[in-house]
Amino acid sequence: MEALLTGFSKWLAATSLSHTIQTVTWIIPTLQTIHILCVAIVFSSAVLVDLRIFRLFERDQRLGVITQRFLTPIWPVLVILLVTGSLLIIGEPRRSLVNITFYLKMALLIVAVLLTATLQRTAVASPGLYEDRSRRLTGQALATLSVLVWCGILFAGRWIAYTQAGL
Repeated sequence: MEALLTGFSKWLAATSLSHTIQTVTWIIPTLQTIHILCVAIVFSSAVLVDLRIFRLFERDQRLGVITQRFLTPIWPVLVILLVTGSLLIIGEPRRSLVNITFYLKMALLIVAVLLTATLQRTAVASPGLYEDRSRRLTGQALATLSVLVWCGILFAGRWIAYTQAGL
């Protein structure tokens, strides 16, 4: 599998789009800046909802209101993350495509997106769901998992630069 990914990375690096991304000096820093700002938006939005589940933020607001305010905007931002991340991969394919940490980040991202979508759907459909004690503990367990997974994505994203294969 590694040989296949290495071959694909070499082919992708030889494309004209990859060459443009690699040689125009402002493209990679701009993409990285946009990517990091979008990560900050998504992370902070998810964590604010998690803090509300713990009743540490906006206690006077119903969870459904907080969820709609903070989680609804993350979906278009995730699209921007997908585009900027894809362009960064095209510009430096070997950095990610043959790096196990990149796949860890992608797996955590899938978990985070599914968990966030589930929390959003649940909070909007059943606003008082986490009000009684047993359900509140379930919600807090999910919120803890959410924070841990989003933090794992942040760490894995930075770790990619330090775990490059073959360097």
